[in-house]
Amino acid sequence: MSKIDDSYSPKTQEAVALLSALIETQSFSREEDEVAAVVDLFFTNKGLNPFRSGNNLWLKSKHWDEAKPTILLNSHIDTVKPASSYTLDPFKAQVIDGKLYGLGSNDAGGPLVCLMQAFLHYQDQEDLPYNLIMAATSEEEISGANGVASILKDLGKIDLAIVGEPTLMDMAVAEKGLVVLDCEAKGVSGHAARDEGENAIYKALIEIDKLKNFQFEKESAYLGPIKKTVTLIEAGTQHNVVPDSCKFVVDVRTTDAYSNTETVKIIDDLMDVTVTPRSIRLNSSGLSQDHPVVKRGESLGMKKYGSPTLSDQALMPFDTIKIGPGDSARSHTADEYIGIDEIEAGIKGYIELLKDLKL
Repeated sequence: MSKIDDSYSPKTQEAVALLSALIETQSFSREEDEVAAVVDLFFTNKGLNPFRSGNNLWLKSKHWDEAKPTILLNSHIDTVKPASSYTLDPFKAQVIDGKLYGLGSNDAGGPLVCLMQAFLHYQDQEDLPYNLIMAATSEEEISGANGVASILKDLGKIDLAIVGEPTLMDMAVAEKGLVVLDCEAKGVSGHAARDEGENAIYKALIEIDKLKNFQFEKESAYLGPIKKTVTLIEAGTQHNVVPDSCKFVVDVRTTDAYSNTETVKIIDDLMDVTVTPRSIRLNSSGLSQDHPVVKRGESLGMKKYGSPTLSDQALMPFDTIKIGPGDSARSHTADEYIGIDEIEAGIKGYIELLKDLKL
């Protein structure tokens, strides 16, 4: 495990030691058993007994009061697989020039260990105006069914979730959702040498052009317009047969201006093709600018923005905000890192955000 100098706070020292252990434990999505055990051991060594379901762990604050609102602190323990262009060992935690390198250091190990320190800071406090739950969850990178979505019923009523992802400690007050559409234009087959049939490719091109030029009426204040991109197309069986089917895939990045269901219906009504969504569960999110956590963040100098990237927010049917140390631009890149200063600032930032917060 990597060590840092004594100028950093004890909380930062402990967070870096834990993050180093997480980096050095393989934690690909659906393979998080060993890294979940590392988090479990960390809490157990502090005399705490986390709940566990699959590879998801969570703790509730000591002085629980059903009459109080509940804040969920959540980040994920899984990682993508390392890029082939790594020059450092992705599974070796190394501190170089004040930066901790290793797979998952930035996305989202740094936010996770900072949230854990914030939870420990407050979990014994008797006069909190809210309950706290700390959840370290799995399968975020694949929006898996066995991740945070699988334990929401166990957590009970949540009034606000602070989702730990690298945001430079700015506030993502809105986040784009995702719908993938399988579309098919249908024609009539015929011989290419004769004026026969109805070419499904030509029909698909007309509908694709219609989609390309279509603008939704409403636009999100922070996320802008809904983005729709045709990413795959397939048609034809051989050169001399007019194709009677042309299939294409549309990647739709939804916003809080419309629900995923509404978005799909608008596109379906627009195009003369069959439109089948693979899933509508990855919804966009948006938080009121008057929400107490937004006001508290603004008082601390945190900037507001809309995030184009998905997180576990998409699976949470309650108020959420995404904040964390690190930079989203480093996520999934070779030689991923997070600054030690960022970890120290992240711990302090979370603690200050929760201080005197009233929902």
